[in-house]
Amino acid sequence: MTQETATPMPSELPAGNARKVFIKTYGCQMNVYDSGRMADALAADGYVSTDVMDDADLVLLNTCHIREKAAEKVYSALGRLRETKKARAAEGREFMIGVAGCVAQAEGEEISRREPAVDVVIGPQTYHRLPQALRKARGGERVVDTEYALEDKFEHLPDPTRVIGKPRNVTAFLTVQEGCDKFCTFCVVPYTRGAEVSRPLAQLLTEARRLVDSGVRELTLLGQNVNAWHGEDEAGRAIGLGDLLYRLAEIPGLARLRYTTSHPRDMDDRLIEAHRDLRMLMPYLHLPVQAGSDRILKSMNRRHKAEEYIVLIERIREARPDIALSGDFIVGFPGETDEDFEATMDLVRRVNYAQAYSFKYSSRPGTPGADLPDHVDEEVKTERLARLQSLLLEQQQAFSRSMIGQTMDLLLEKPGRMPGQLIGRSPWLQSVNVDAMSSQIGDIIQVRITAAGPNSLFAEVAEG
Repeated sequence: MTQETATPMPSELPAGNARKVFIKTYGCQMNVYDSGRMADALAADGYVSTDVMDDADLVLLNTCHIREKAAEKVYSALGRLRETKKARAAEGREFMIGVAGCVAQAEGEEISRREPAVDVVIGPQTYHRLPQALRKARGGERVVDTEYALEDKFEHLPDPTRVIGKPRNVTAFLTVQEGCDKFCTFCVVPYTRGAEVSRPLAQLLTEARRLVDSGVRELTLLGQNVNAWHGEDEAGRAIGLGDLLYRLAEIPGLARLRYTTSHPRDMDDRLIEAHRDLRMLMPYLHLPVQAGSDRILKSMNRRHKAEEYIVLIERIREARPDIALSGDFIVGFPGETDEDFEATMDLVRRVNYAQAYSFKYSSRPGTPGADLPDHVDEEVKTERLARLQSLLLEQQQAFSRSMIGQTMDLLLEKPGRMPGQLIGRSPWLQSVNVDAMSSQIGDIIQVRITAAGPNSLFAEVAEG
């Protein structure tokens, strides 16, 4: 049984002496959302967030396991934090270290073994128990909580909060689904995030309304496989992501909807209809294919063929002609030949992407891909990636240039670098700079695109 120390809990601390937490977020948008919810859970326990690590009493690393050497980067950061902890201890000041997210889930007890300075290791499914874990850690117990929770963590988290004096952003993420049942042979997500779980409709509508009431105008629905979301409506009828989008579109004050990341196998008719019918569903879709070779797709366990993906894209574009496509690609998957790679290049030319992410294959321990034969030489992977990225960049730049002269709605999100300048996002997720001194953050204004830079667009306010 853990013995609590005499250290006062946040509710007992004198005013102005609240503990401070610094959360460093690695990786995907899901982790950004999770970091916000962890901050909410800690706020309910008396913590305030800080953007300055040196001011923090608790540093929490919310980790990602997708990229190569992800775990080693975390251990490197922990080594630096260990020295800070020693210095604080010499001053008689508290300094706690926590590791959350997918590296925490994958490494578990190994983190505590390799870095004893860590107080708490907590997985993506259990971060609602973070305040209790910190209490145990203050009592001298090193806490590792990476079990898949039986309870619904979202039911145990406090409502999303607005920091006093600091308005919530006009855009927000909303996690609707977690985990993945697809088991692509290159991917660790099923092992770190678990099986696919969908949040209930009523819970999502309630959280969405609270976000909109706090000033949010654009919601991005998140999931490791977001279009696998499913649930029941009030009458007990089975519904999917398309139905959820229709319901969210009814919320007064909500102006825009997006969702990510999708799997081609879960793009059903109702979801395509939502793209056709809902103007507030932005015309930008991230739909990863990973490769253009059927042989490699089969080895990846993607369970669709390249031509099926192309036909799906054609159906989506027929429903929403102005839609822009984004994707993910892996080059150099084990066994990939020159012919396989050329098939990927051909698919990219046929689809014509507005944006894409591409990477060299790197094996992840514990995934089936790591045990496949015929791994591709690193030099070959490097050369193929350079060719693919050159083609993708050419397409991205052409898409940006095609915006010049167009008039579009722009949601203003933050101040720009120059006086009177504001920055917003186009319907196609591009960053747009505009001089709009008479407008304010949260407004949706009409602008005319005047120029396209390497990473953003420039605009003027449209007349009339």
